[in-house]
Amino acid sequence: MNLSNRFVWHSAAMTDKGNLRAINEDACLDFPAIGMWVVADGMGGHDAGDVASMAIVDKLKQHYQRPFIEAYVDAVQSALQQVNSHLLEVAQQREIPTTIGSTVALLLACNDRGAVMWAGDSRVYRLRNNIFEAISSDHSQVQELVNLGLLDAADAEAHPAANVITRAIGANDDLQVEVKLLALEEGDSFLICSDGLFKEVTEIEMHQIMQRGGNADAIVKHLMTLAKSRTARDNISVISVTIASNIEITNRQHQPS
Repeated sequence: MNLSNRFVWHSAAMTDKGNLRAINEDACLDFPAIGMWVVADGMGGHDAGDVASMAIVDKLKQHYQRPFIEAYVDAVQSALQQVNSHLLEVAQQREIPTTIGSTVALLLACNDRGAVMWAGDSRVYRLRNNIFEAISSDHSQVQELVNLGLLDAADAEAHPAANVITRAIGANDDLQVEVKLLALEEGDSFLICSDGLFKEVTEIEMHQIMQRGGNADAIVKHLMTLAKSRTARDNISVISVTIASNIEITNRQHQPS
């Protein structure tokens, strides 16, 4: 729980290797004290994907909240560029050069303003006034086909190129991280997840689980349990973040007993 000028943030995170994978290449960062929540989904197998996702999380832990959201975004952009360069260098130094990469999706909060940043197909959703929507848009070949009107969104997951992403940390020198700035409101709830979740749990089911309320820990446990009750071919990571009014909580704390 983090106290800002206006809001109190409640959050929880969970990551799991799923039912079929031998290792977990995902990594999460649940850091409400600095207004940062991160999901990274590594690519490349053992000693590659897990190295990349942890490199992102370890680097971002070092970057503390700035007084303005734009400055916060710039600091995170710089950190991700540094990780990108590091992973490219490590990959080239290996006996057999390979890609050591990871998607990333993150939420930043600075008082009543926020930012969603992402590269790849890990996602950030928001529930506001009973409207559940994806804030991010996948950087993937199938999403490009959907955007061009050449593929129906309902058919995207079954497409042969469903797992081909077009942006990732560690993939190439020209790293492009997409950014959306947001106004934050009391009652907002965010869900950050790797593709291991949304390939098993529909957006309708996510909406229903988040709409029921409960604390952040209960939400992530419910989503993880549901995903693992199915095939769960991939690693699964999920973070739940909710906003409450700092003023109301402060007033309750100071009421006479």
